Amino acid sequence: MKSTWAVSFLGGLFLGATAWGQSETHTNLQAVNASGVSIWAGAYPFTIRGVILNDPEEMLDSTWDPDAENESTMGAQWQLFLQTVAENDRGGTACWMGQNYNSLGGWIPEGNAYSESEWSNEMARVNYDTNSLRRFRKGDLVEVTAKKSLFYGGKVNINESHRVTTANNFAITLVQAGYGLPDPEVIRLSDLVNENDGNPGTHEDIFDQTRQTGGERYQGMRVRLESIRMATNDFASTGWGKTNWVDRLCTVTDGENRFFNLRMPLTDLGTVPVNWFSAVGVINQESGSGSDGRYGYELFVQETGPTLKLVQNSGKMLIYWSGTYTNYNLEYSTNLTITSGWQRVQTAPVKWISVEEDPAVTGPVRFYRLKQK
Repeated sequence: MKSTWAVSFLGGLFLGATAWGQSETHTNLQAVNASGVSIWAGAYPFTIRGVILNDPEEMLDSTWDPDAENESTMGAQWQLFLQTVAENDRGGTACWMGQNYNSLGGWIPEGNAYSESEWSNEMARVNYDTNSLRRFRKGDLVEVTAKKSLFYGGKVNINESHRVTTANNFAITLVQAGYGLPDPEVIRLSDLVNENDGNPGTHEDIFDQTRQTGGERYQGMRVRLESIRMATNDFASTGWGKTNWVDRLCTVTDGENRFFNLRMPLTDLGTVPVNWFSAVGVINQESGSGSDGRYGYELFVQETGPTLKLVQNSGKMLIYWSGTYTNYNLEYSTNLTITSGWQRVQTAPVKWISVEEDPAVTGPVRFYRLKQK
């Protein structure tokens, strides 16, 4: 059993072989064949670099479960995604670990479950940089040293190969705190799925083993899925606000007979959208198979919008919205009873886009809306 922190050391840029092994790219690690099954043939250990896309607590509950072994459940789980920052690379990779590997079946040798103290030590090891003791956060640039990985559900995961032995540890090292999240690639359902063929529950995922189109192209990456609304079929909005991973699925449509699943976060996204909206998050794949990775793409949602927010201070009003929605213009009208006459407010796109209104200058009370460019 493991009970101590693994010490990692950042030794240069890992441009070739190092004491920690060969540098690897996300492109190579996630390469697949015509069945969507991994064709990676690299060696361990290897190092891989990327920017963290999610705080682990957004995705999975890492609280140790005292009943996991008795009930044969996984119990606590932990996961984060990394996206490449290298120009000659593309994609992203998930790192995952769980409390009770024995729950996966008899093929796992007995004793592969963490006690409460052991799990606490593991969480400290993977959530904090060993050198600076800083807690990893999304937007941090890190390097992961992997001694094991497994293919399942359509992607290669860096993990412990379902064993609690120290020899299978992966180590995370901080390269640059607050490096910044990558701008989301803007996509539509037509980039991910074909029109439904009429069979209930089928989403017609676009699969391309060359990773030039479809879900494979965006797997493990931060995207903004545009022009969607909640569907009334499949999962509809039933997964909104749920806490269990298997229950957190919703289905959206583009109104053109395409459907796609959203996996909801543990964070509060507010009320279910009733109109068209966009969603920012990470393209994941959960085919549920170790031999077929041609389907099961979904968006792990971190943000929906765009949503205008207002703050009043000293007689002035600050109007702002998330800078991930740079392709929207802010418009205003002084009369909500007419549909025409909206005028554009000039503003420059930044990470948080804001406009300060001074009624003494702007005159009559204004009503604002966001309109896609």
